[in-house]
This record gives sequence, C-alpha cells and structure tokens, in this order.
Amino acid sequence: MAEHDLTARMAAHMNCHLVFPLLEFLQWRPDRAYAVEEILQAKLRLLIQGTNMVDYAMDTHKLLHGDTDDDVVVPVPDDMVERRHEVVSRLGALTAAAAPIVSALKNHQLGPDKEHNIRLLHERFQIGPDQIEALYQYAKFQFDCGNYPDAAENLHRYRALCTSSERSLSAQWGKLSAEILNNNWDVALEELNCLKEMIDSKNSSSPLNQIQNRIWLMHCSIFIFFNHGNGSYGIIDLFFQDRYLNAIQTDAPHLLRYLAVAVVVNRRRRNMVKELVKVIQQEQHSYKDPITEFLECLYVNHDFDGAQQKLIECEQVILNDPFLGKRIEEGNSITVPLRDEFLENARLLIFESYCRIHRCIDIGMLSEKLNMSYSEAELWIMNLVSNSKLDAKIDSASGNLIMAANHANIHEQFIESLKNLDMRTFMLAKSTMEPA
Repeated sequence: MAEHDLTARMAAHMNCHLVFPLLEFLQWRPDRAYAVEEILQAKLRLLIQGTNMVDYAMDTHKLLHGDTDDDVVVPVPDDMVERRHEVVSRLGALTAAAAPIVSALKNHQLGPDKEHNIRLLHERFQIGPDQIEALYQYAKFQFDCGNYPDAAENLHRYRALCTSSERSLSAQWGKLSAEILNNNWDVALEELNCLKEMIDSKNSSSPLNQIQNRIWLMHCSIFIFFNHGNGSYGIIDLFFQDRYLNAIQTDAPHLLRYLAVAVVVNRRRRNMVKELVKVIQQEQHSYKDPITEFLECLYVNHDFDGAQQKLIECEQVILNDPFLGKRIEEGNSITVPLRDEFLENARLLIFESYCRIHRCIDIGMLSEKLNMSYSEAELWIMNLVSNSKLDAKIDSASGNLIMAANHANIHEQFIESLKNLDMRTFMLAKSTMEPA
C-alpha cells in the first residue's frame, strides 16, 4: 500500500517535529509499507538536519546499525558526540539568560494587556526587551530539543509580552505544534482556532503566503481532528470554507482523503457528500485514492461492484494511514475504531444508493456488494430497518428485501435543498466581511 502512503506529501507541509509521529506509526506497523531501515534513515536525516534532539538521533543511529543487543555496542560518530556537547552548552547559556524572566513569571500571572505586562515586569523585576527576547530563544531551543511541555509554557508566556505581529505568529505556530506533540487536544484546538483568526485577519500578507499558511494550518488540524471527540465536525467546517477549499485545490489535494473520511462517518453532515464529490471530480487528475474513488464509483458512475471493490481497498488505506489507522488495545484484542466506523457508514451509503433505484433486492446479492456474509448482511439489514425510518420489509422465504414505493414529497425536497443554505450563507457573509 506504499502507493497510497501520504507521509512524504504531508511532511512537505509540516514542521519536522510533527513528522516523527508519522514515521513512528510506519515503523511499528505489523505489515509495513517500507523497510525498517528506510524509515530509520528518514528519521535520522530529520533529527540531524532539523532538530537538536541529539540523544534521540544517537539512539536511532544505534538502532539503524544493529544495536539491539546489550552485549553489542555500536559506536556513535564523533560529529554526533561533538554536536551533543554544543547543544548542551547552548541550552545552558540560554537557560541562564532566561532565568530572571522565567523566575519572575513563575509566581506572576500575565494579563491580556501586553503593554501593561511589559511595564509591570520592568517596574517590579527590572525585566526589559533583552530578557523577553531571551525567553523566546529559550522556548524555541526547548522545542528544538524535544522538550515540548516547557516549550509550550514559555511560548504562552512570551505571547503575552510580544508586541511584534510576526513574532507572535511564530510563537503561535510553535505553541500549536507543542500542544499537538503533548497530545493536549483540547488546548491544541483552542490554539488552532486562535491561529486561524490570526491568518484570516492578516491582510498584509500576499495571497500566496495566505494560501501557504492555510495549508500548514490544515495539516496541523489533521492531528487534532482525528483525536478530538467532535473532530469530524471540525474538519468539515474548516475544509469546506471557500478559502480553505481553494487552498486544498491549489496545492494540497491529498487532504481530500481526510475530508472524505470525515463526511462519510458523520451522518449529520451527509448533505455535504454532493459538494465533496464535485471537488473530487475536479481534482481527480491531481489526486485520487481508494477512498475518493469509492465515492466517485457510488455517486458519479453508480458502479456498485466498483464501489464494493474500492471499499476493500479503503480498509487497507485506513489501516496504513497514521491519522486514520489509530489502534486501541482492549484486553487481548486490538480495534481500529475509525476503520470500523468508516466501513459501517460506507456500507450504509451503498445500501441507501442501491435502494433508491430498486424495489426488490436479493439479500444474497446485496451481501456481496457490502462485502459481508449472507447471515451478517441479513442481520445488518434487519437492524437497519428496525432502527431507521426505512420503509421496507424482509421476505425470509424468498430472501429478498422489499422496498415500499417512495413518492417524493415536495415539502421534503424543499427542506432538503435548504439544509446547507444557512451554512453557505454564513461562510459567504464571513468571506465578504473579512480581508482576503
């Protein structure tokens, strides 16, 4: 499934620290898409070129060169040892330079008024611009060393003292990344929304820079939305906004995979399927995978056999995706919740689409299209009929599902057509009022 792996495309739009969780996922997958050596080499390059996590780099080097036995010691290259001394020395110097302001802020809460905070620190603790700059450099170095909790805390403090819009934006990006790597999903979501407001209200940036910032933001949001309770709502609300959808179509069509999964699993936003399919069709020349092709088979080609085949491939794509294939151990069993949720809802989409054009449906044939056994399909359909407003009955003798005649209600059609109007109107008004 390496052909559908998005790690390289995602990494191109991410801080290198955010790439490590993706590589860790690939490394420990039972049915890996890449050789372990290949993954370790990629990890080592990132560690050396983009971070100050020298101990992590040394451990990765040892693992890459076969140091898995306590009796076998793989020597660490001299340049790594020298680099470690430099990082430790630099960290000590930055710690000392930032010590006065860190000590002052431990027992002092900063308010929303930055000028007041700066004046107060100067009057009470003789803290000036040099110490504030030292706090930023210290927090940034902590982040580069992989000390994400302390980096997040110090970046939060720095933002309450920073009067430069560019530096505030930089600190906001760092804080968001740190909270993601700390797995603080509620706080990360707050930081994401705050950063979105900063990006959308920044009218001094060029259109190209705006698009790039929105693409970066959406890539960060994937971590949050697939780990947060209401994530499918969040990704749909964000990605379907005109300016963000435009950014996806401009330089990040691979994000359609995650939008498609969110739409499929969220039954309350099923009215967004048609709009999603339009975008998938427009971008099929630049990106497609079994998940997007599944929707295209079902809603464009009305190819139920093709949709069933793509659904089998979708399962493998989800299992091998770092964001979608999250595993949860429960006792002796391992489950992949999003895989199960996607397959259940995808089968429901096939079932609903098939029922729209057939009055009498053979359960055996339908079980094949749903990739289920006959008994599983029969039980699944029975539960669906009893738990929904589906006007149908099962004829056990003939093994058929009999659909009642469905006469279109003009009032229901009108209500359905208006379902998405309020959201689209709101987005249009918001886009008109805000700067481009």
